[in-house]
Amino acid sequence: MDNQSHNFQEQQPDQKPQKPNHGLKQTAIVAVVAAVIGGGVGGGAAYYGLKNAAESSLGVTSTSQKAGTTKVSNVSVKESNSSTTAAAKVKNAVVSVVNLQKAQSTSSGLDDWSDYFGSSNSSGSSSYGSDSSGADTTSGATTSGNSSSSNSSSSSDSSDLEEYSEGSGVIYQKKDGKAYIVTNNHVVEDSDALEVILSDGTKLTAKKVGTDATTDLAVLSISADKVTTVASFGDSSALQAGQTVLAIGSPLGSQYASSVTQGIVSATSRTVDVTDEDTNQTVGQETVIQTDAAINSGNSGGPLINLSGQVIGINSMKLSSSSSDSSTATIEGMGFAIPSNEVVSIINQLVENGKVVRPALGVEIRDLSSVTASQQSSVLKLPTSVTGGAVIAGFTSGSIAKSAGLSKYDVIVGIDSDKVTGVADLRTALYKHSVNDTVKITYYHQGTKKTANVKLTETTDNLSSSDSSTSSSN
Repeated sequence: MDNQSHNFQEQQPDQKPQKPNHGLKQTAIVAVVAAVIGGGVGGGAAYYGLKNAAESSLGVTSTSQKAGTTKVSNVSVKESNSSTTAAAKVKNAVVSVVNLQKAQSTSSGLDDWSDYFGSSNSSGSSSYGSDSSGADTTSGATTSGNSSSSNSSSSSDSSDLEEYSEGSGVIYQKKDGKAYIVTNNHVVEDSDALEVILSDGTKLTAKKVGTDATTDLAVLSISADKVTTVASFGDSSALQAGQTVLAIGSPLGSQYASSVTQGIVSATSRTVDVTDEDTNQTVGQETVIQTDAAINSGNSGGPLINLSGQVIGINSMKLSSSSSDSSTATIEGMGFAIPSNEVVSIINQLVENGKVVRPALGVEIRDLSSVTASQQSSVLKLPTSVTGGAVIAGFTSGSIAKSAGLSKYDVIVGIDSDKVTGVADLRTALYKHSVNDTVKITYYHQGTKKTANVKLTETTDNLSSSDSSTSSSN
């Protein structure tokens, strides 16, 4: 187009200078005409040529052909990206975990844990496992109690067993002829026997190595003879919001085994409440990864992986609205996974000891908020300035807190520098410590603020009977 304008002429000695404005106007007109012609003719020709070439190479059926002669294109797209590579790397390490129980057990199957996180509320609920409608739901995580363990599944005649529920798991280690699988505690809880289905459909008997209800994690073992793939763990502390992740598992059961869903990390660190299903009290808090990757019933215990094919979390729960409340807003894409760094710490203890050992005070406690204002004044004799705490409702046998001078109806408001406003705070603060650590407890006794130094020699394993069945043990 630059060569199409020739309005500028060399000035001859005997000629008058041309007016610059007239010359520029002519140039502009010619340039516009040239552009229109170039776009109309050249562009049209290019489009026509590309259209014909595209139709020819893609096998597009000509509109001039007769009806009923449509053909499949002879061009196929072979796509290879980081998502497909990552999924392929881990897929064969993901298994279905079948919870078998005695025949009198009834269930709708598929991760049927409707009360594991307590009842739904108007804003939705989040839970380990799923309800009978087939969606992992919970309103704040709940746990059935303290740390628990089991070295093997209960033996039972196979003819007396039926499938109670299904979840997922991932093989992470092979050693000494065994393959180790991490899954959720709620997937294997109350089982009389366990069966694992490998990615190729092979069914194997599994044994419990150890379980931990507090973190909702469990380790199983199977024969390693037919295990071909082992997953590795990535660093969950390096995650960033917006990072692409994949969830792999068996939504709705093993008939959909090895299903892959894609999403992003919505938040790297979300805190959810853990509720005791017996007392409906919030007894602790879990820090989890939030993702919008689809997580459905049966995905519990399966891996959440990054695009390097590393496990960065174990899928355990999702948030969903209550179907019984028509006023509740629809909730989509809010799933949660236990961070891999915590998973590794717990499963190593489970393999080594069969359980996770945590310190305990040997007390039965309840939230101060559950005590009426009149009782806070007349029984606990608390100052009105005290609005939160954990009330001692009783002691376990040989309680170290009792030995340190604490009494029934004392209200614990602090452990070391951590403020305690209820059962959840107390347990979270306590679990920061190890057995044999010494902690300073701040509490109110008959309205007087006191402190006591307690050596944590007792563990959750040796907690025994309590004075109150409606309180949580710590």
